[in-house]
Amino acid sequence: MSSCTQPGCTGSILDGYCDVCGAPGPVGGAVGAATSNVPTATVGAPATGVTTGPATAGPSVRNGTPCAQPGCSGKILDGYCDVCGTAAGAPVSTGSTNVGVEAEPVSQVEGSVATSASRVQSAAIGSKRAGTTGTGSTRRTRTGSQRMRAARLGAGLTTVPPAPPVDAAKAIMPNPQVPEEKRSCSRCGNKVGRSIDGRPGRSEGFCPHCGQEFSFTPKLQGGDLVAGQYEVAGALAHGGLGWIYLARDRNVSNRWVVLKGLLNSGDPDALAAAIAEQQFLAQVEHPAIVEIYNFVTHEGAGYIVMEYVGGKSLKQILKDRMRANNGAYDPLPVDQALAYILELLPAFQYLHDLGLVYCDFKPDNMIQVGDAMKLIDLGGVRRIDDQESAIYGTVGYQAPEVAEVGPSVASDIYTIGRTILVLTMEFRGYQGTYLHSLPPVESTPLFQQYDSLYHLVAKCCAPDPADRFASVDELRTQLLGVLREVVARRRQGTALTSAASVLFEAPAVARAIASWSHLPELREDTTDPQYGWLSTISSDDPRQRLKDLDAAPEDTAEVWLARCKAALELGEAAAARSYAGNLLADDPWEWRALWMEGLAAVQQDDWETAKASFNAVYQQVPGELAPKLALAFACEMGGQPEVAEGLYQTCAATDATYVAPSAFGMARVRADRGDTAGAVAALDLVPTTSRGYTESRQQRAEVMLAGSAMDLVVLDQALTTIESSSVDGSTRQRYTVRILKEALPVVAKNPPRKGVRIGSIPASEPDIRNGLENALRLLARDARDLDERVDLVNQANAVRNWSLT
Repeated sequence: MSSCTQPGCTGSILDGYCDVCGAPGPVGGAVGAATSNVPTATVGAPATGVTTGPATAGPSVRNGTPCAQPGCSGKILDGYCDVCGTAAGAPVSTGSTNVGVEAEPVSQVEGSVATSASRVQSAAIGSKRAGTTGTGSTRRTRTGSQRMRAARLGAGLTTVPPAPPVDAAKAIMPNPQVPEEKRSCSRCGNKVGRSIDGRPGRSEGFCPHCGQEFSFTPKLQGGDLVAGQYEVAGALAHGGLGWIYLARDRNVSNRWVVLKGLLNSGDPDALAAAIAEQQFLAQVEHPAIVEIYNFVTHEGAGYIVMEYVGGKSLKQILKDRMRANNGAYDPLPVDQALAYILELLPAFQYLHDLGLVYCDFKPDNMIQVGDAMKLIDLGGVRRIDDQESAIYGTVGYQAPEVAEVGPSVASDIYTIGRTILVLTMEFRGYQGTYLHSLPPVESTPLFQQYDSLYHLVAKCCAPDPADRFASVDELRTQLLGVLREVVARRRQGTALTSAASVLFEAPAVARAIASWSHLPELREDTTDPQYGWLSTISSDDPRQRLKDLDAAPEDTAEVWLARCKAALELGEAAAARSYAGNLLADDPWEWRALWMEGLAAVQQDDWETAKASFNAVYQQVPGELAPKLALAFACEMGGQPEVAEGLYQTCAATDATYVAPSAFGMARVRADRGDTAGAVAALDLVPTTSRGYTESRQQRAEVMLAGSAMDLVVLDQALTTIESSSVDGSTRQRYTVRILKEALPVVAKNPPRKGVRIGSIPASEPDIRNGLENALRLLARDARDLDERVDLVNQANAVRNWSLT
C-alpha cells in the first residue's frame, strides 16, 4: 500500500485508488492501438495533450481465461484483458450508444441559460501581457503541474464501451479509390480530378489553380516489397499525404506495419531532406502515441513505417452513431467524449515537453482499441521553433494565429477545444460561420446544460493565445474536474466521494457560509520564489505579519496574496483589494488576485464586485468547485437566487466535502422563497458523518418552525429533529420550550386524537405543560444571570399544571 501523491491528501492507495480523495494511483501505461486514418492536408488545427490509460490490479481470474467482452479476442493476463484492457469479471458491455448518456439536470433550475453563471457579469482578466510573444507557451503553469494517470478511460469516473480490435487483413480496401467529391489539391485545397460535362474526373494530373501534381492512384500494390523488408498487403486509406498501406515486416516476425507516403517533389535530394527532417519522430516513444519504426525509400518515393493500430477512430465511431440514428448527427455522451480526450492529454504533454507540437488534432486522429486510446498520424508534428517546415492542419480546428506566427502549445490546446465540441454536439458552421469563434450560449443547448464545459472550451479556444490554458497539464486538471461534474449530473444525487484540488483547500468548516472566512482557501504555490521565505513568517497577529511582509526580498505573487489574507483578517477589505490590484498589475492573468478581490468584496457586502470577481475565477479554472461555491454565495446575497441554487446543486452533487455548505445555501434560497419542503430536503442532504450535521438539524428545525403555521405535524417533526440530534443540553431545552409553547394553544383549543405526539411528548395539554415546565426549569438551573433565572422559574410556574395540593 502506497501513499496518495495528490497535494494535501493523507490517503493511501487501495485497489488502485486513494481511499480518501479517490484519485487513481500510479500504475503502468495503457496498451493502445488504432487504425491508421490520415488527415486531409488542408488548412488545419493545433493539438493538445494526451493521457495514458493504465489499469489497476484486477479481479482474481486465472491467466489465459478468454475475455468476455463482445468481439474481443484477448485473454485475461494479471487481472485484465491483454487486448481490450477490460477488468476480469467486469460487466459485459453491449456497446450500445446509450452507455453513459446524460440524464436530465438535477433540477429544473440547474443548467438552463436563465439560471447559469452566464447571467453574471465577469471581472476583466488577462487584458494585457508584458514580455510575451502571444503563443502562450512561456507562461508559468499554475493550475495543474502534476501528471495524474488514468486507471482506465475516464479516470475510473465513467464507463466507456470498449472497441473491439480490427483484424488487419479485413481493413484493406478491396477497391482503393478516392471518391471524386473528396479529391482536393494538397497545396491550395481547390477541387481537382472532378467530372466535367459528364466525363469522369482524372485520378492523376496537375491542379489548374496552382500547378501542384496530384495522384489518387495507389503507387504500391499487393505483393510489392518495399526496402527489401516490407511486403505490401494493400491500401488502407487515402489522406493528405497520399495513400496509406498495410504491410508485413519480414524482418520482425511478419508483424503488421503501416506505410505512409512522404510528400516530395521527386528530387532525390528533396526526398533525403524530407526524411532527415522527420527522423526525430523515431525518438517519440509514448504508450498513447503511434510508434514510428523506420523511414525508407522505394522507387523514388519516401515512406514512414509505423505501428499498425487496429481499432476505430472517433470519426468512424461518430459515423457509426449517425448511421444508427437514421442519418441524424448523434454526438457522443459528454462524459464519454471527455474520457477520450482525457486519455490522450498526457501524450500531448509528452510531445510538448520534447519541444514538439502536434498541429493536426481532430477526431480522425484519435483511435480507440479496447479500453485504450492512441494518437495517430504524426505527419503534422514539428518542432516548436521550426520556422521553415510546412504546417499541416484542418479547417475548423486550426487556431487563427497559426498562419501568421506558426503552431505552438497554445494552438495545440485550441484544437483540443474544437475537437471536444465536434465530439459532443452537432457543431454546425465550425468550418464557416464559427471558423474562429464559438456559437452563442443562448442558442447552444450543450453550453446551457454544462456551464463548466462551456468555460473550459472557451478558454481552450480563446482568440488570444495568451488567454488559453498555459499547458496541457493545466488543461487536464480542469478537464478532470469538469468530467466529475458531468458524471455527477448524470448520477443525480449528492456526492459520496471527494477529490483533492491542487488549487484550493477543502471548505474549512462544513457549515453554513456566513463570511469570507468560510469559503475555501487557496493552496500555497510551492514553486513561488519566496515560498521558503514566507514559511519563516509564523506570527498569529495579522498586523505583525503585514509588517514582516513589508520586508519581503521580492514582491512575488505569494507575498501579495499573504498581504491580502492578513488585511482580510484585520477587517481591512480596502487594503486587501489594493494588494490584489498590485498583483493584477504585475500579472493580468493572475486569477488568484481576483479571488482575493472577491473575498474582500464579500467582507464589504459589495455583492456585484464579488459576483464579477468569482465569476472571472470560475471561467479561468472551470473544473474547480471553490469558485462555484463562492459565486453561489455572492449570487444568493446579491439578488440572483436561481443562479445560486444551481451552483449549490452542482457543488453538492460533485464532491462530498462541498455537500454541507452547499446544502445550507440551497436551504436558505428555498426558505426565502417559501419552499419549506425544499429547504428541509436540502438540509437532509448533509450526512451524519459531516461536521455540519448538528447545525443542519438546528437549521432544519428553524425552517420548519418558520413555516409551521401552528401545524402539529410540523411541530412534531421539528422537535423530533432536535431530540435526535447531538445538540447541547441548553440548546435542546430552548428548542423544546419554543416548540411546546407553539403547540400548547393548538392542543388546548382542539385536542388531537390519542397517540399523537410532539417529539417524545404526548400531544395532550397536561403532558405538554409538564414538558414545557421541565424544560424551563432545566434552563433556569443552568442560567448564570440571576434575572434570567428568575424569569425562567416564573415562566415554569405560570405554565405548570394545576394541582389540588
